[in-house]
Amino acid sequence: MEATSLRFAAAARDLGEVARAGGLELPAFRSPPRRQGLRRSIRRAAGGVTVSVVLRERPWLAVMADMVDGIIAANELAAPEADEWRDRLWAALDNTGEADGTIAAAA
Repeated sequence: MEATSLRFAAAARDLGEVARAGGLELPAFRSPPRRQGLRRSIRRAAGGVTVSVVLRERPWLAVMADMVDGIIAANELAAPEADEWRDRLWAALDNTGEADGTIAAAA
């Protein structure tokens, strides 16, 4: 299943809620990366961190994995904290239906 910009935005929102609630810095997400040939990239600047991910012609699970790993990298987390956060972020996507390819209805 191919990722879409709407699903990308919804996943960024869902991940952002969990990350901010836990005190993590939420990177900006964009697509595609500026540098051609990369499937994902991370850029640090004075204004914050930007995680860029290719959406087209990629499995949705790969896009979500890049987003989760982008949050881990943006916050420079190492094991075991990184592993705990990875589980929390994936659970947030699973709870909203993002992980199985569906999008939960807005409340």
